[in-house]
Amino acid sequence: MFKRLLYLAKRQTEKFLSLILTFLVLILLVSSVRGLLRLRQSNLSIKDAGESVGNLEKESERLKKDLEAVKSEAYVEKQIREKLGLAKEGEVVIVLPDEDTLRKLAPDYTEEEETLPDPNWRRWLKLFDF
Repeated sequence: MFKRLLYLAKRQTEKFLSLILTFLVLILLVSSVRGLLRLRQSNLSIKDAGESVGNLEKESERLKKDLEAVKSEAYVEKQIREKLGLAKEGEVVIVLPDEDTLRKLAPDYTEEEETLPDPNWRRWLKLFDF
């Protein structure tokens, strides 16, 4: 009977240990899956950040080129001519009206269709009023 009790106690402890072991394995499995998901999300975030950095670098280069163009004397001269209507000595500035006014002032050209002369038989019919 003592052997029987010992056997039952041993069996219950084995069940208890296997249950605890299963529980620990499940906890480790869930933890590993969460870690992998976080790692994947971090990789995606890094990839997105890298693309953003690349785009910002391209935009920065474009803006630097624009800044160099704006700093040039040719750009300043162009802006003075276009925005302020100023000219160099000896030049004449002609200011045209806007497009709508130009269209109203322009003559209307109506294109006439080129027609072939009437054939002889039709001219004879017209001559004799048929």
